[in-house]
Amino acid sequence: MNTLVTSSPRSLDSTRDRFSHSGDSLRDIAQSMLNYAKQRGASAASADVSVGFGQSVTVRHGEVETIEYNRDKGLSVTVYLGQQRGNASTSDFSPQAVRDTVDAALSIARYTARDDCSGLPDEDMLARNCPDMDLYHPWDLPVDAAIELAQRCEQAALDADKRISNSEGATVNLHEAQFITANSLGFIGGFPTSRHSLSCAVIAGEDDAMERDYWYAVARDAGDMMDAQQVGRIAAERTVRRLNARQIDTMQVPVLFEAPIASGLLGSFVGAVSGGSLYRKSSFLLDRLDQQVFSPHINISDVPDIPKGLASSPFDDEGVQTRRRNIVENGVLRGYFLGSYSARKLGLRTTGNAGGSHNLILQSGELDFAGLLKQMGRGLLVTELLGQGVNQVTGDYSRGAAGFWVEHGVIQYPVQEITIAGNLKDMYRNIVAVGNDVLVQGSKQCGSILVEGMTVAGR
Repeated sequence: MNTLVTSSPRSLDSTRDRFSHSGDSLRDIAQSMLNYAKQRGASAASADVSVGFGQSVTVRHGEVETIEYNRDKGLSVTVYLGQQRGNASTSDFSPQAVRDTVDAALSIARYTARDDCSGLPDEDMLARNCPDMDLYHPWDLPVDAAIELAQRCEQAALDADKRISNSEGATVNLHEAQFITANSLGFIGGFPTSRHSLSCAVIAGEDDAMERDYWYAVARDAGDMMDAQQVGRIAAERTVRRLNARQIDTMQVPVLFEAPIASGLLGSFVGAVSGGSLYRKSSFLLDRLDQQVFSPHINISDVPDIPKGLASSPFDDEGVQTRRRNIVENGVLRGYFLGSYSARKLGLRTTGNAGGSHNLILQSGELDFAGLLKQMGRGLLVTELLGQGVNQVTGDYSRGAAGFWVEHGVIQYPVQEITIAGNLKDMYRNIVAVGNDVLVQGSKQCGSILVEGMTVAGR
């Protein structure tokens, strides 16, 4: 008997008038795909069905530049003929299109090689019940109100400093979606979600120097977002402080990664300890489980059940129950990020991370941002990274950067046209401190990170 799993008793019914298809309709479509796949000879199958809509308004110099609306829908089905796998998808929800999509997946499966690691998750790993994680907060924002909100945000940036000379605009986004995931083991679950944001980017000019920067806020619930004027003011402050940037000499100094970009260091870590990189042996952290990979004071947790969390979910992309896990304990690697396939390739069990990490939390230290600057003393504060110079196989790290030179724990002047370089294996072990200035703008949450002994290449 199928088990319906939702994130809230009211979720599927309360969205009936907001989406093109109700939750019940999505569930029926998913079940019809599974039934038809079984009828056509599939030994197992899984289905995903989703609908969503969004609105985006951009204002520049107080005038409306763009108004965009979108409505999306899609379904996909994965079928198994023993250990042969096929997948197909469509945006057409008609009964005939659903059957054609299943037939296409079956046709693909017949021509694929057998893979003894393919298949659905182990049945005992599937979610059977889950709490309400408060992930859906519709935003009834008429377009006129969205325009006014964007105008207030941009105007706050333009008024913040006379050196703000131009604007790239302010944008208000809202997005709502709901989905159903189901498989032939009896799992069927889904829930609605929301994600809203507000951003502003401006340009400052002084003589011939021009600099650009931005700021944004994002949340499940629009009521939790930073005030529009504050977003604009921060965008202006970040832009103006970059004026009159200098170059510096090549040297080896401590580097402080500001919180908005420090989360990128966590992103590289997740990639290195995810199943695909591990079983392909393309990770710089290969075979490092239960070994020291970070400084002893570093603790990292994967937390899927934070209320309103931007990466919260009661189950992963395969329907496997998610759970809190300590990934790094006192600098020691204690866990990987695995889906069912990669887990089987490694001789392990899924960790409920099909689709990636959830809310990844780096435990904060005691110092605030000013305290980190003081501890660094002399070095480089990095506020922007350029390029994609990270080698996931070797850990070599080389990125273009911009930021500020620091002396005696005090910011002295902006710097640009520099490169910072090192190796992530060394960088992780050389993390001196993590700030408590945590910024939540995505799935990876951390304060600013101070790393000692990096190479800064300048003039």
